[in-house]
Amino acid sequence: MPAPVVYGHGWVPGLIGEIVRLHAIYYAQHWQLGEVFEAKVAAEFGAFVETYNASVSRLFTAHSNDRLVGSLTIVGAAKPEGAARLRWFILAEEGCGRGIGKHLMQLAMDFLSETGCRACYLTTFAGLDSARALYERHNFRLTHEAMDASWGRPLLEQRFEWRAGRCAMNHSR
Repeated sequence: MPAPVVYGHGWVPGLIGEIVRLHAIYYAQHWQLGEVFEAKVAAEFGAFVETYNASVSRLFTAHSNDRLVGSLTIVGAAKPEGAARLRWFILAEEGCGRGIGKHLMQLAMDFLSETGCRACYLTTFAGLDSARALYERHNFRLTHEAMDASWGRPLLEQRFEWRAGRCAMNHSR
C-alpha cells in the first residue's frame, strides 16, 4: 500500500529544484526535451517563486514519504483583468494512478472559485492525453494549436481556456 499523500501549498526549501527535476526527468524520458526545456522551466518557475503572493497565485504540492509526488500552480487568479494561468502541473512516476493529479486539479479549481476568477488558460502540447482528459473534465477547451520550438524542439503547442460558469461535461470514462 502506498504511503498517504499530504497536500499543501506554498514554497518550502528545495521545492524549486524538486519541481524542475520532475519536469526535466519526465520530459526528457518521454518527449526527448533536454537542457533548453529544463532551463526554461527553472528560469520561469524561479521567477514565479521570487514574487509568489498566495492571495493571487497558488503553488499546490503533494508529498508522500516526504517526497514531492506532484505539483500544480495557478498564477494570477485574483487579477481584475485578464486570465489566470495554470502552470507546472507534474506528477512523479510514483504519483501516477493514485488520484493525485485529480486532487491537485480540484484544489486549483477551488482556488479559482474562491478568488472569483472568471478565466484561466494553460499551454501544453499535443500527445499529453491523460492531462488533456483531466483539463477537459474541468471544462478547459482547446482554443489554439500551432507548431512551436520554444520547448526545445518543434511540438504542436496547444492553448486551453476555462471560463467560469461553463456547463460541466458528462464524462463516462
